[in-house]
Amino acid sequence: MKNKKPENKDSKHKHQHGGMEMRGVTRPMAEMKLSKGGGEKDKDDHKEEGHSHKMTQEQREEMLQMHHKQTLWIYWLIVLLGFWMVFTPLSFDYAKNAVEPSGGRDVWLSMSERIAAMKWSDIISGLLLIFFGWRSLTPNRPYSMWICCFIGIWISMAPLLFWSPSGIAYLNGMLVGAIIIALTVLIPGMPNMIMFMKMGGDLPAAWSYNPSSWPQRAIMIALAFLGMIASRYLGAFQLGYIDFAWDPFFGDSTMEVLNSDMSHSWPISDAALGTLAYTLEFLMGWMGSTSRWRTMPWMVTFFGILVIPLGFVSIFLVISQPLTVGAWCTLCLLTAILMLPMIPLQIDEVIAMGQHMVQRKRKGDSMWKVFWKGGDPVTTKNDERSPEILNFPQKPAKIFKASIWGMSFPWTLTLSTILGIWLMFAPGAFGVSINATSADINHMGGAFIVVVAVICMAEVMRAGRFLNILLGLAVAIWPWFVEDSTLALNISSAITGVIVAALSIPMGPKKEDYGLWDKYIK
Repeated sequence: MKNKKPENKDSKHKHQHGGMEMRGVTRPMAEMKLSKGGGEKDKDDHKEEGHSHKMTQEQREEMLQMHHKQTLWIYWLIVLLGFWMVFTPLSFDYAKNAVEPSGGRDVWLSMSERIAAMKWSDIISGLLLIFFGWRSLTPNRPYSMWICCFIGIWISMAPLLFWSPSGIAYLNGMLVGAIIIALTVLIPGMPNMIMFMKMGGDLPAAWSYNPSSWPQRAIMIALAFLGMIASRYLGAFQLGYIDFAWDPFFGDSTMEVLNSDMSHSWPISDAALGTLAYTLEFLMGWMGSTSRWRTMPWMVTFFGILVIPLGFVSIFLVISQPLTVGAWCTLCLLTAILMLPMIPLQIDEVIAMGQHMVQRKRKGDSMWKVFWKGGDPVTTKNDERSPEILNFPQKPAKIFKASIWGMSFPWTLTLSTILGIWLMFAPGAFGVSINATSADINHMGGAFIVVVAVICMAEVMRAGRFLNILLGLAVAIWPWFVEDSTLALNISSAITGVIVAALSIPMGPKKEDYGLWDKYIK
């Protein structure tokens, strides 16, 4: 090992007393580097050294104390936000200008019960934040921080569950809930992770890139934020805070969709639920270091569940609107368009996490322990390829290119996507009613073709393209057996479907390496 360079007196003084460069430093690894003189340069603010570094229990405890001291402002802010929550319903009367949900839908609470539920939910949540935030002022109390985190989630959920009659209460819960989550598990890192954190490389074994790098996560964060904004607008209409939902293309169709029987069948506002989901995705995008695929498998799993299976459900509900409602909703389509690329962009991180779990299992580690606390690295390699996210203002194209590593765009899948979009618009182009069965076949078939093609642009999911062979043939044949179609639409569907099926045979180029998963890319 190289000898450490002696610190000068001024430098040592800064490190001991928290100089300007120490302010805002919340990650323990960054603090360690600063406290050692800052001689090492990182490619990103969370990169570990390229070798596995074992720490004694005493070192970890010392590191925990140092980290807690540097982030003490967080715990005080949680306490202050607790007071904020207590006094908000006392300062703003939730009963004043109270609104009913749109479309005359029935909710499970009366107006007076909704007002009281929101008031006492905020007051009790605030008191709990004060108590557990105060407890968190003492180091090594991770359970108090986790409880505060779940209180933040509850604060975000309460306006949905209680159909908040006050827009102020809804907005306050959305913002404060997100801030509490950020203060408990994002800014300082997972509570007490220092005590069991596994040091080592951040490049998955035999992978050509790091799926947890900041460029890879930045695009997910941006898409989730846009989805949150769009969903919040739709949710505001359903909750009754605005009287009109604007649609640039389909007139009043958006309001028809939001007030449809399908929407009313949900016990809560489905649009506001989408807002909550996008908010959690936005926050989880920030969570963890660039090696979180290895150090936080549980988080990558839950993030993957939010994005992938729940994303499929969201997309299906949107594309089924012509079938179930007989109308389109532009902003609903926008949320589906934003969600769709998130699936192929996230799946590689889930696979990297799964590969690590398998590799640690082969080495005799407990899967349960690795899932919750992470595992030692299989390789010592660090990600030297990903560009600095700090360079985004100067090199946005380079950062964007790095953000979509793992996706490639074969002309076959690109053309399949275009043809799927054409199928969705073909009934209108040929004058077929949106309520016709043949129109439903084209709408649903085209939408599913687009979904499959876009998801299979992720190289790790390329084998899924064969599903479009079945979808293409179904679209080509099925319209001929319904009575409400036209010859022109049938011919269009047949030609388009056959082309899609043929385009789904070639695999297309593979540009990256994926370790154990390479054998499944066919």
